[in-house]
Amino acid sequence: AAATAQEFLLLDKTQSPESLLDIAARKVAEKWPFQRVEERFERIPEPVQRRIIYWSFPRSEREICMYSSFSTGAEDPAAVPGGPTA
Repeated sequence: AAATAQEFLLLDKTQSPESLLDIAARKVAEKWPFQRVEERFERIPEPVQRRIIYWSFPRSEREICMYSSFSTGAEDPAAVPGGPTA
């Protein structure tokens, strides 16, 4: 029990626990796209919106690279608006 209390004291001094807002926003962002949240609920306080959006973005470098290199089918110059056929 003394070791657990000591760990708690060290944790308290080095980092603070997540806020309920952050925990809830992270859980929402894990389950639903933000667009669906906006469509479902009429009024979402701005601080809540900001935290859901924050947690909606990928955290790891691998995920960022994966999402930033998604193919949209726009590699074909004819598919790009204002491309060679325009």
